[in-house]
Amino acid sequence: MTQVETTVHYDNGYEDEYMIQEEEWDRDMLLDPAWEQQQRKTFTAWCNSHLRKAGVQIENIEEDFRNGLKLMLLLEVISGERLPKPDRGKMRFHKIANVNKALDFITSKGVKLVSIGAEEIVDGNVKMTLGMIWTIILRFAIQDISVEETSAKEGLLLWCQRKTAPYRNVNVQNFHVSWKDGLAFCALIHRHRPDLLDYSKLNKDDPLGNLNLAFDIAEKHLDIPKMLDAEDIINTPKPDERAIMTYVSCFYHAFAGAEQAETAANRICKVLGVNQENEKLMEEYERLASELLEWIRRTTPWLENRTPEKTMAEMQRKLEDFRDYRRQHKPPKVQEKCQLEINFNTLQTKLRISNRPAFMPSEGKMVSDIASAWQGLEQAEKGYEEWLLTEIRRLERVDHLAEKFRQKATNHENWASGKELFLSQKDYETATLTEIRALLRKHEAFESDLAAHQDRVEQIAAIAQELKYALPTADVCTVIRYCDNFRISTFIKHKLLETIDQLFLEFAKRSAPFNNWMEGAMEDLQDMFIVHTIEEVQSLIAAHEQFKATLPEADSERQAILGIHNEVQKISQSYGIKASFINPYSTITTEELLNKWEKVKKLVPQRDSALQEEMARQHAHERLRRQFAAQANLIGPWIQTRMEEIGRCSLEIGGTLEDQMTQLKQIEHVIVAYKPNIDKLEGDHQLIQESLVFDNKHTNYTMEHIRVGWELLLTTIARTINEIETQILTRDAKGISQQQMNEFRSSFNHFDRKKNGAMETDDFRACLISMGYDLGEVEFARIMMLVDPNATGIVSFQSFIDFMTRETADTDTAEQVVASFRILAADKPYILVEELRRELPPEQAEYCIMRMPPYAGHGAPPGALDYTAFSTALYGESDL
Repeated sequence: MTQVETTVHYDNGYEDEYMIQEEEWDRDMLLDPAWEQQQRKTFTAWCNSHLRKAGVQIENIEEDFRNGLKLMLLLEVISGERLPKPDRGKMRFHKIANVNKALDFITSKGVKLVSIGAEEIVDGNVKMTLGMIWTIILRFAIQDISVEETSAKEGLLLWCQRKTAPYRNVNVQNFHVSWKDGLAFCALIHRHRPDLLDYSKLNKDDPLGNLNLAFDIAEKHLDIPKMLDAEDIINTPKPDERAIMTYVSCFYHAFAGAEQAETAANRICKVLGVNQENEKLMEEYERLASELLEWIRRTTPWLENRTPEKTMAEMQRKLEDFRDYRRQHKPPKVQEKCQLEINFNTLQTKLRISNRPAFMPSEGKMVSDIASAWQGLEQAEKGYEEWLLTEIRRLERVDHLAEKFRQKATNHENWASGKELFLSQKDYETATLTEIRALLRKHEAFESDLAAHQDRVEQIAAIAQELKYALPTADVCTVIRYCDNFRISTFIKHKLLETIDQLFLEFAKRSAPFNNWMEGAMEDLQDMFIVHTIEEVQSLIAAHEQFKATLPEADSERQAILGIHNEVQKISQSYGIKASFINPYSTITTEELLNKWEKVKKLVPQRDSALQEEMARQHAHERLRRQFAAQANLIGPWIQTRMEEIGRCSLEIGGTLEDQMTQLKQIEHVIVAYKPNIDKLEGDHQLIQESLVFDNKHTNYTMEHIRVGWELLLTTIARTINEIETQILTRDAKGISQQQMNEFRSSFNHFDRKKNGAMETDDFRACLISMGYDLGEVEFARIMMLVDPNATGIVSFQSFIDFMTRETADTDTAEQVVASFRILAADKPYILVEELRRELPPEQAEYCIMRMPPYAGHGAPPGALDYTAFSTALYGESDL
């Protein structure tokens, strides 16, 4: 079975596929008899429902329209417009002329008629006449039906589905078999006029009763003529779709008033939903901003505290706390700060799209305030880390100096012990000549020994002075004793034992410098050292090797001094002289010399071992440096490469925004997966700091450089993704095509001279001129106020897009919301609480009741609310 081929084309390029019957009509075949009967009855009743307004009826649809007069009258009634004056003659050409006037009028309404000619209507062709009437019904009864941005058949079907959704046994999927049991018709009536029938008493198994009930009620109470026969619908396997659609469209128009209220309520709900969502975003921004600023306020004083600790261990604990802060406490706050900026940008975009004013956070919580506080935090952080490392170096040096001072001072005090008492003795007053001579020689030896100690005293003084500057508050209590020189004046009384005496004297003179050399050697061999490089250790090892080279010469001197002592013993034994073997000129004994020499020999390999251990330690430090440098030299360029990829991706023009988003998400995935490399580098850096290694010649990247670069990379990818999201949001909300978006991006990129994502004022002016704008100073100043309200002198891409789309944006306005409330209020200048609760969902109704001010006009009942003031406030400044 086939139907007449009738395709309706609209001049705006839109062709409603639902206006084409599912099965094509064959020009050479007749309609299915059942369908033809249904269409005849339905279309005739539909035409009469309009013609009766002019006091005219038709009986036979293909006969009564043949002369074109009633056809022209029908079009005038349903359109409300006058058609050209009809020809009154009865000749065939008069009839063709009148039908052509009617068809021309239909064409003037944007309908392109295909396969319908005036001659066929005049000849009474049934299928062409029914096709023409269907075209008229489509244009004037169905085309303008729009539900949720759908139109014509799809819109009418969606309306039926929404209205009948709550009803049992009703499932409207089409305009034929879904209506056969009559319940869908009854549901439509009950939804709008529940007083006319009791749906709960209907039986699905009584389609005839249901259909007749619906048709009778529609005719008696809704002024919808009976266009269908219940028996025809039941007895036809698939009722005629056009007949059902025509009849159902009458229900739609009959309930137009209710639909108007529902449309108004939907608009209000949509607007209120936008406001509620925006207010939640504002509250969330305020909460996050407060928490972040509070954390910054708590953390900054800790980072600004420069009170040094007294020990290295305590300062290293401070450094460990700082590392915990950098690795555990700060990274989440970096993410929070980035997310806060993203939320702010997204919110501002949504406000612009919904025609709302920009969000102004509470005082002190602007993005710029947070950025300023964050900058202060990072400055304090940088200064704190520099101070920590400087202080640790100072304490390391102080510990070294203190230990060195202790060792040298102890050695000096041991040497000076008893010297003052020895010098203050007056034993020369009762001494013999020989004894006086011995005292003189002894004092000469002491002077020689004292002169030899002068260098070491000066070293101790220099260390003390350095400690004084390194520890300005320290109590350096060591007393460096100096012995006063004085001469023992007396007369030489006797001369005895000259040879032994001269030997003793030579022993004293030679043993004192040698003893001093050994003490100095022992002190140097035990001297502490602090180095930071392999080269410094190598320098110490070279000096030690030079010292070892002097040991043979020193050993020769030792043997010579011992030989003098042996010569005294030999003379005494040979000549039987009873001389004391206690050298009167020296306090140094051969036992001391032997013991000290053995100690020197023992300390040499110990020094060798200490230097080799230090060399091993410095090699380990060097490995740490190289290990860190190898990773840092990879990570630094990797971060820079990802930054460049993000920049290139955000500037691409060829693909869609979704393509850019996909690429950015892929880059983000790569970045997130790279995080373990940063963590490993942090671990290497911690090992370096714990080893007190502070320089690295193998890389220009410090951990601070990597940290800053990584945080910037995370922030940049998140911000760029957010920018693309807001562009998609703007594009979809404002109806910008991808081609337009690409053109906007191309123009922006061309005039973004510095390639930093912003145009300067002159570049923006040049961009507008290139796009055909005729700019005077006043007009350009007005535009700049829109795109750069804070007078920063730059125009971001988002501001540029907003400007380019602002003029053509199809957004809700305060006036539209006021008009919608006026419909719900039945044209009253105020609305009542019960009306809000009846017309709006509970959440939206209570939202309005809580925020809508009382109506202050005259003649309003108690509790009346001012919807005009409320609607204006929705598009005004936020109370947050």
